[in-house]
Formats: sequence, structure tokens, C-alpha cells
Amino acid sequence: MKIKVNGELKLTAAKNLEELCRELGVTEARIATARNGEFVPAATREKAGIAEGDAIEILSPRQGG
Repeated sequence: MKIKVNGELKLTAAKNLEELCRELGVTEARIATARNGEFVPAATREKAGIAEGDAIEILSPRQGG
């Protein structure tokens, strides 16, 4: 299915946010996720299904100054 991840079109077979994060290799990182503008806590990513056309944001903290 086609979804947008951080504004970029992606093809995925993932059924939920947890699978998508694994597919993208970001399961070990401390990240924040949102689906269609709604924050999705880490504890509920496995239950947060994704569908064709969804907009997913995956953010990680950055250091700097």
C-alpha cells in the first residue's frame, strides 16, 4: 500500500505502526509517532493500524544548540 512517511511516498506491507517502524529500522530508537496528525504512543503502535493514503510522522530527538 502507498502511505506518506515524513512527507515522502512509501510502499509498505506493514499492517500497523509497530510493523512499519520495524520495516524502517527504527524500533530501537526513541521516537515519537503520529498517524494522520494524531499522536500515537509507543505502547499502542501495535494496535494502530495503517491504511492506504495515511500520513505517518516519525520523529526522533536531536541534540544541538
